[in-house]
Amino acid sequence: MAARDNLAGIALMSAAVLGFSLNDVLGKWLMATYSVSQVLVLRSIAALLILAPLLVREGPAPLMRPKRPGLQVMRVVFGTVEVACFYWAVSMMPLADTMAFWMATPIFVAVASALFLGERLDRWRFGAVVLGFLGVMLTLGAGLDAGWKPMAIAVFGVVVYSGYLMSTRALRGTSARVLATYQMLGALVFGLVMAPFTWVPVVWVDVLLLMALGVVGVAAHLAVTRSLALAPAPVVVPWQYAMILWGILFGWIFFNEVPEPLMLMGATVIIAAGFWLTRMELQDARKGA
Repeated sequence: MAARDNLAGIALMSAAVLGFSLNDVLGKWLMATYSVSQVLVLRSIAALLILAPLLVREGPAPLMRPKRPGLQVMRVVFGTVEVACFYWAVSMMPLADTMAFWMATPIFVAVASALFLGERLDRWRFGAVVLGFLGVMLTLGAGLDAGWKPMAIAVFGVVVYSGYLMSTRALRGTSARVLATYQMLGALVFGLVMAPFTWVPVVWVDVLLLMALGVVGVAAHLAVTRSLALAPAPVVVPWQYAMILWGILFGWIFFNEVPEPLMLMGATVIIAAGFWLTRMELQDARKGA
C-alpha cells in the first residue's frame, strides 16, 4: 500500500509540475501584451470560480473565522508579490532561466528556517546551502545579457516565495482550499488596485487564456496537496525539479530560446543541492520513524 501511495503521489506531483510549466508558458506569452495586474485579476477570478463549489462543502465557518489572521495576511502578501515577481521576471528573461532561479527555493528556505525558526543547519546542510548559492551565482552570470533588473526581480521573488512557503508551513492545520481562496482573493485585490493604471483592451480569446491560468494553477496546487497527503515530502518534492527540463523544452519550442551552458551548469548545481537537502530530510524522517 505504501509503495502504491508513493507512486500515486509521484504521478500527481509530476502532473502538477507539468501543469505549472504550461502555466508559465502561457503567462510568458500573455505578458508580452498585458500587465501583471491584468494577468492577476483574470487568473484570480477563474481560480475563485473553480474553488467556490469546493468551499461550499466545507461551509463558511473556516473561511469567515480564520486561524492566526495576521499570519494569513502575511502569507497572502508573500504569495501575491511572488507571483507578480515571477510574471514580471519571465516577461524579460528566458523561461528556463527564470525557472532555474525558483528551483533555488529550498536553499533559501533552509537558511530562513535556521535564522527565524531555529531549525538545524548542520555542516552537511550548510554544505548544500553553499553549493546551492554557487548555482545561483552561475545562473546570475548566465543572465547578464538580460540586465540586472530582471535578475534582481527574480531573486527577490524567490526570497519572498520562501517566506510564503514558511508561512504556509506554519498554517498547515488550515484547509488547503481555504488557503488557496485567501491567496486568490489577495491577488485579485492587488490586481484590481493596480489594473486601472496599466489596463489595455483584452480580446476574448485572451480572456479565455488568462482565465486558463487560474484553472490550471488551482488544479496543479490541488494535485500538489494531494500528492503530499499520499506520500512523504522527501519522496515527491524532488520531482519538482523536472520543471527546469520542461522550461528548457517549452522555451525552445514556443519562444526559440536556447539556454546558455552557464545557465545549464547553474541549474544542475542548484538541483544537486536541492537533492542533497532532500536526502538529509529523508534520513531524518527515517531516524524519527
